[in-house]
Amino acid sequence: MKKRKNIITVAIDSPAAAGAGTQAKLIAKYYNLLQLDTGRIYRLIGKFKLDNPKNFNYRSVRKKINLLKMKDLKNKNLLSDKVANSASIVAKDKKIRNIVHKFQQKCAYSPPMKYDGSVLDGRDIITVQVRDAKFKFFISASLKVRAKRRYKEYKNLKKKITYKEVLKSLRNRDKSDRQRKYGPLKKTRDSILINTTKLSRKRCFEKIKAIMNRKLNN
Repeated sequence: MKKRKNIITVAIDSPAAAGAGTQAKLIAKYYNLLQLDTGRIYRLIGKFKLDNPKNFNYRSVRKKINLLKMKDLKNKNLLSDKVANSASIVAKDKKIRNIVHKFQQKCAYSPPMKYDGSVLDGRDIITVQVRDAKFKFFISASLKVRAKRRYKEYKNLKKKITYKEVLKSLRNRDKSDRQRKYGPLKKTRDSILINTTKLSRKRCFEKIKAIMNRKLNN
């Protein structure tokens, strides 16, 4: 893969529902970057596994990723709690992670020419996928605040689920993401911590923008 030179690369790691996806979209729009929510890829594979249990194998996953289009990741059916749990399971598989890795690398280092760079968010973007990113952010928030946010999302999507169920699911997801053998979620020394517990979307973005502009202007 040929890497584009002099592009902006932003890597964001975060636990589920911390607001990383929202910030990635804001960053992408403001700086004209290709935005990839890598968690959506695992959700896509997780849903594929739920829908095709008998035909689910590495070959079928590789074919699915080779044909993957960015619009496929916007499917609202990927947002269910059941799909999230399935995604968490497939994300532990090293072979599946290697298949996804190639797609992520292309998005990060060789985005279409109409973009000035890329912004990727997920669990192992800084630690594995884009280690040399120009900007590295670790976005977090308290478990209860994240659960409230995710619960609100589900309610807006007319999903039948209780707050307690969402809280339990996120707690289990956190444990799974942090303890998995390959690409576990962890903050690196060179990443900037952004705690969104008490920050609005706008205030959080302003904080990130100030950090980025300071470096870009220098």
